[in-house]
Amino acid sequence: MSLKIKINDNYKNLKPSYLFSDIGKRVRTFTSNNPDADIIRLGIGDVTLPLPECAVKAMERASGEMGNAETFRGYPPEYGYDFLREAIAERYKTFGVSLKVNEIFVSDGAKSDVGNITDILGNTPVCIPDPVYPVYYDSNLMEGREIVLVKGNTGNSFLPTPEGLEKRAFVIYLCSPNNPTGAAYDKAGLKEWVDFAYDTGSLIVFDAAYEAFIDGGDYPHSIYEIEKAGDVAVEICSFSKFAGFTGTRCAWCVFPEELKCNGISLNFLWSRRQATKFNGVSYIVQRGAEASLTGEGIKQCMENIAYYRRNAKIIADCLEKAGIWFTGGKHSPYLWLKCPGDMGSWEFFDLLLEKAFIVGTPGEGFGECGRGFFRLTSFGSYENTRKAAERLERFFKENF
Repeated sequence: MSLKIKINDNYKNLKPSYLFSDIGKRVRTFTSNNPDADIIRLGIGDVTLPLPECAVKAMERASGEMGNAETFRGYPPEYGYDFLREAIAERYKTFGVSLKVNEIFVSDGAKSDVGNITDILGNTPVCIPDPVYPVYYDSNLMEGREIVLVKGNTGNSFLPTPEGLEKRAFVIYLCSPNNPTGAAYDKAGLKEWVDFAYDTGSLIVFDAAYEAFIDGGDYPHSIYEIEKAGDVAVEICSFSKFAGFTGTRCAWCVFPEELKCNGISLNFLWSRRQATKFNGVSYIVQRGAEASLTGEGIKQCMENIAYYRRNAKIIADCLEKAGIWFTGGKHSPYLWLKCPGDMGSWEFFDLLLEKAFIVGTPGEGFGECGRGFFRLTSFGSYENTRKAAERLERFFKENF
């Protein structure tokens, strides 16, 4: 039997499998043939340290409340509890940014928000930097939208600018610090995009999921640190990397009240979308997220961030010693390196796995401009990262 309904034919334009599924298959094949190989994974984008103690205790207390008739709570508000929204607004004040509580929407993940925002947008051309986090590209491909890619390369340190881009309205996706490249825009670089959006009536969807890794300097934690950004930008951020909530799922997005299209508030549209399609994040998780934004919570979260930063420096020092070009690792858990010997991304993946028992991520999986590049991450343990650096040093000496 064959169903007679219509399907979304745009899905036919997607790659048949997801990047990390392909990686998993190759690693499984290798380990089945080399069962004694001590594999170190430097390709994961998932955190490995446990949740901060303050978040765990807050969730334990909240769990107890759910077991008591007097403090039990049912469906959470689809926009988030005010206690968490207020805590997020206080976090923004430390960046010099003032937000209203009703401009903040709590969700179950930045990936969900980035993918779901397409629901409230019409058929506007989309501008995406290449290489790119796959959800930006795929979610718009699913909708059949025109996609214009701006190229990242060694010449612009994988921080493309709007220079040369046609002066028309786009939905522009930016991620800083960037996944996969680890590159971060300074205020001047981000201002170029805000000015372009303001002049053309474009919308910026700004992914700030890795802002906690920014380490000093003139690098904005929020796009709203840039003048006029409130008129042109939605910001999406997450507790996943900041507080290690990848397994508990909690994020937020900001829709400023002044953000309007033909007189229609995007804040209203997103609120209406969430009320229809989203049932909110659990009370227990939101209490844990709130605790991570207290003074003690931020201290504990930043201790975990410092752990990953130390790992990144170990890898960066190794790459510098070997004379390998790379970006990232300073304001990001990701290091984006040029494959030595003009090797292809997958060719380098296979050689690194075979010779050093290290798994990374082929750059071409993130787009055409990722060909010949490779992503390593600092989310492993300190012990494994040191061991991996030793292997990398031998690997580069013996093979290049």
